[in-house]
Amino acid sequence: MLACATELMRPLTDTIVAPSFPKDAEWINVATLKLEQQTPRPVLIEFWDFCRPSSLRALRYIQEWQRRYEPAGLRIVSVHAPGFPPSHERALIEAAVERLGIEQAVLLDPDFEYWRAFDNPGWPARYLFGPELMLAEVHYGEGGYQETEAAIQELLAIDEPLTELLDAADGMDAELVVPTSDQAGAYCGPYGAGQVWVVTEGSGVLTVNGERRAIEVAGAHLLIDHGVHSDAVLEMSAEPSLAVHATCFAAGLAAPLA
Repeated sequence: MLACATELMRPLTDTIVAPSFPKDAEWINVATLKLEQQTPRPVLIEFWDFCRPSSLRALRYIQEWQRRYEPAGLRIVSVHAPGFPPSHERALIEAAVERLGIEQAVLLDPDFEYWRAFDNPGWPARYLFGPELMLAEVHYGEGGYQETEAAIQELLAIDEPLTELLDAADGMDAELVVPTSDQAGAYCGPYGAGQVWVVTEGSGVLTVNGERRAIEVAGAHLLIDHGVHSDAVLEMSAEPSLAVHATCFAAGLAAPLA
């Protein structure tokens, strides 16, 4: 089954105002922020989780926008909402922020208070607000990166080449094959996907199709990258000191016809 990359969702009106940050929220990388103090700069709010592969793939673009557009006035706030047990631990979140080189403000949303204010449907999701914190663009899921970046440039009155796509699968018109659904634990069996990831906690050795891999930190780890959608079989086992919370399968491009 083929599917186009997730399409950019455009609001029908510009009358939706950004919800205020929770008053008692905890932050990483910054002191407490007040959303109302961010006007008239554009604000990009992104919901993510360091244990979600889709969040990590999208993060590469978020970090590039931070580097390119923060000096021009863009404020990025990455809202960390936990989807797996390790995602609830502040120490592990802080370690991931440092390990991943995240420099933008990180708001911790352990009880999904800010998530509910947006009625947010999942990870990743990004909401771009313009002057007076009016909603300008919203995108659910991966993809749509150049469209969002073009909207950022428009709000900042910038006209520069857009960030090149890091993977062909990130394009709006990419034809992706629906992958095997994510599975709980260390999955063994047949699958179809472009990539295979695991979500782990603790440390130890993970054996994947006969290959031993040392996993040292909690989070999402890429195990296999086929490049295009492929059908294969996965055999996996973990040492007792390493908990595998989920095996995740990412969509891949349709293989070219021979």
